[in-house]
Amino acid sequence: MKRISLIAGVLLQCSTVFSQQQSQKPNVIYIYADDLGYAETGPYGQKKIKTPNLDKMAGQGMKFNNHYTGTPVCAPARAMLMTGKHGGHSYIRGNFELGGFPDSTERGQMPLKAGTFTVGHLMQQAGYKTALVGKWGLGMNATEGSPLKQGFDYYYGLLDQKQAHSFYPTHLWENEKWDTLENTFINVHQPLDSVKATDQDFEYYKGKVYAPEKMTEKALAFIDKSKDQPFFLYLPYPLPHVSLQAPDAEVKKYIGKFAEKPYYGQQGYAANKYPYSTYAAMITFLDTQVGIIMQRIKELGLDENTIIMFSSDNGTTFNGGVNPKFFNSVDGLRGLKMDLYEGGIREPFLVRWPGKIKGGGSTNLVSAQYDLLATLAELTGQKIENTDGISFLPTLRGENDKQKKHEYLYFEYPEKGGQVAIRMGDWKGVRVNVKKDPQSPWQLFNLKTDRNESRDQAANHPELISRFNEIQKKEHQDSHVKAWNFL
Repeated sequence: MKRISLIAGVLLQCSTVFSQQQSQKPNVIYIYADDLGYAETGPYGQKKIKTPNLDKMAGQGMKFNNHYTGTPVCAPARAMLMTGKHGGHSYIRGNFELGGFPDSTERGQMPLKAGTFTVGHLMQQAGYKTALVGKWGLGMNATEGSPLKQGFDYYYGLLDQKQAHSFYPTHLWENEKWDTLENTFINVHQPLDSVKATDQDFEYYKGKVYAPEKMTEKALAFIDKSKDQPFFLYLPYPLPHVSLQAPDAEVKKYIGKFAEKPYYGQQGYAANKYPYSTYAAMITFLDTQVGIIMQRIKELGLDENTIIMFSSDNGTTFNGGVNPKFFNSVDGLRGLKMDLYEGGIREPFLVRWPGKIKGGGSTNLVSAQYDLLATLAELTGQKIENTDGISFLPTLRGENDKQKKHEYLYFEYPEKGGQVAIRMGDWKGVRVNVKKDPQSPWQLFNLKTDRNESRDQAANHPELISRFNEIQKKEHQDSHVKAWNFL
């Protein structure tokens, strides 16, 4: 009898836990890479760099094939992700830098203005504990752009993206307080003399405390502390944005696998004796952090009540010793970071939600990172109107018949000469050098038959060009920053 009672008690307890998980709002973890190319991970065809945890995540979740960032560079991409606005409406549209690189001149980027409604605010309204751990880039401490004023209960990491140029910074920030690390200041933009450089000279660019390790440590602490209530964790790692810096033990796993020559810093950022091995190591290290996060969620019994998302802010970089051709970083797509061609804006996007998302699936839904706000609003039962996004929650749930679709995606980028792009169905229009030539013509590509944007069909489809002009006129709003008003 006692044994039967004991079994009944265990079953009741299991039933209670299951009931709680079913009724509780799902946790959300959004992991954001920095300058990670469309094809630099296994799920998107990478052959030279190992990403076993992302491979696992894709096998257990859903892969998006047509997912876009809001814009092809750092700060504005993060602003659009957080606010649900595209490049014609976003408050921040370019990297508006303040201050300098030394600690004494750290001032960050243009801050989000007070009163901005972010994904963090949305989740707070729904009763979630919210945290940002990683690279922010949308305002320093004690400004209106501080994460504590933009929807986050807790933050830890890099506020100024210039500080993120070194993975061994002297400090990180934790809730407005300076957290000293056991590193000395490294001038990562100081090149080496290729004729005189010694092995010891390359050692200058190494430190003791690797910032991404600290970020994972703080992310795990937040998860542990918040496990009994719904939480939202925004985890924008600075990897693999140059400088090329990774722990020696990680780099050694790749040394000898590639034919590579030392990089002496001639294209900016830290010199490195093994640039290809280090770049690969940085991506594999990022993958390892994803695995650590997934493992902790599993250990806490939160697997089926936690949505984990993974994406990147823009395409692969073109400097600092990175070689996108060697790694086939954008899978042959045209363009890189700072371009509105596909290689600059099409991003990897994986979503894992055990029990809700069927593993190993993929979708061709055309979507954007500024859809996140609308998606999480639907997830938490909230209504929002002031967004350019459309919820992709029905796709995650396999309810494709309920999925609303964008008529088009609009992109506007004021840097690198001024660029505009529109994706409408299979068609993609691009304008470049608009600042110099206000009448810069549309280039037109059919992505279904020409994914690499190599055959301009504008002359054959004047009706599409006319429609794109109408969309540009409709979607552009003048910015408060004069330099961003190029249309």
